[in-house]
Amino acid sequence: MNSIPMTLKGYNKLQDELRVLKNVERPQIVEAIAAARALGDLSENAEYHAAKDKQGMIETRISDLEDKLSKATVIDVSKIVSDSIKFGATVELEDDDTSAVLKYQIVGSDEADVKNGLLPITSPIAKMLIGKKTGDCIEVLTPGGTKSYIIISLNYI
Repeated sequence: MNSIPMTLKGYNKLQDELRVLKNVERPQIVEAIAAARALGDLSENAEYHAAKDKQGMIETRISDLEDKLSKATVIDVSKIVSDSIKFGATVELEDDDTSAVLKYQIVGSDEADVKNGLLPITSPIAKMLIGKKTGDCIEVLTPGGTKSYIIISLNYI
C-alpha cells in the first residue's frame, strides 16, 4: 500500500466530496433511476441509460476517494518548523527575468490546483524547490526555455 501525502486541508476537501457523493448524489441518482424505470421500456429509455451511466461515474469516484483517503498520510503543515522547503511549504518565488512574484504551496497530487497556487509535489518545480531555502535560486526547464526563480519567502501555514 503506497502512502499518499496530503495536507489536512486537502484531506478534508476529499472527505467532504465523498460525503456529498454518498449522502446527496447517490440517493438522487437512485431516485432518478427509479423514476426512469417507471417510464416503461428500458431498451429505448434515454433517461434510464443516462442515470445508470451517472450512477457508474458516482460509484467509481466514491471508490477512488475511499482508496485515496485510506492511503493518505495527513501532514499538518502548521506543525512544521523548518527553514528549508518541504511538503506543505508555501513559497514565494520571484521570476528572475520579469520580477513577477509567484506564490505556491507544495501539496499532494490529489489536491493540486496550479491556477490556485497549489503545486503538486510531483511537479518539476516542486522537486527543484524541496530542500532549498529563502534566498536560493532555482532553474526550471520549461517549454519556453530555462526560467530562473529566487525564493523570496517560505512559511508553513
